[in-house]
Amino acid sequence: MAEPSAATQSPSISSSSSGAEPSAPGGGGSPGACPALGTKSCSSSCADSFVSSSSSQPVSLFSTSQVHDLIFWRDVKKTGFVFGTTLIMLLSLAAFSVISVVSYLILALLSVTISFRIYKSVIQAVQKSEEGHPFKAYLDVDITLSSEAFHNYMNAAMVHINRALKLIIRLFLVEDLVDSLKLAVFMWLMTYVGAVFNGITLLILAELLVFSVPIVYEKYKTQIDHYVGIARDQTKSIVQPRPPGLR
Repeated sequence: MAEPSAATQSPSISSSSSGAEPSAPGGGGSPGACPALGTKSCSSSCADSFVSSSSSQPVSLFSTSQVHDLIFWRDVKKTGFVFGTTLIMLLSLAAFSVISVVSYLILALLSVTISFRIYKSVIQAVQKSEEGHPFKAYLDVDITLSSEAFHNYMNAAMVHINRALKLIIRLFLVEDLVDSLKLAVFMWLMTYVGAVFNGITLLILAELLVFSVPIVYEKYKTQIDHYVGIARDQTKSIVQPRPPGLR
């Protein structure tokens, strides 16, 4: 009598074992199941699939951490180079035309490269060496932009462009009357600013503020917050209306 019970139980056992076998090779299991490569391999494969799926998302040219490190002078040489170069460019544009500035920059760059090329050629001729082109290492660098990277940058740019277009349409078509009035008041104030400063002067002042205010605030944060709090309290005491009984 024990044999029939064992016979009746064997199909269920064989079916459960046969049901577990397709998941082992990795091709017939459930979509969410991992192949029989271990937990570590499963997690790495899942991470790889996540990275590949997220790589198609729009990317930004500069990350927030890079901009933060730049304006807070984390790398003094890098920030100094960017600050000095942009400041010289803006000062040059304030004194000369755009065509003159671009022409002088290209001439300066060509003067350096041509002089160095001739110098290295003379040294190689005197020493009778065959070092080759002095800029060969840079000439061999692959600077081509792949279509995937180009599309990613374009997608990132289109996100900001579409957002700006929606904002412009919303403001000029008066979707919100208060926001449109704020824009009108701001543009009216900018007419007075434009009468005193031109665009290049404003850019120079903006660059000086961007590269100086954050580092100064980070260094003297406690003192600045203290005085700002005092000024805010005094402003609230002046602006806040008094109760009717105290008038």
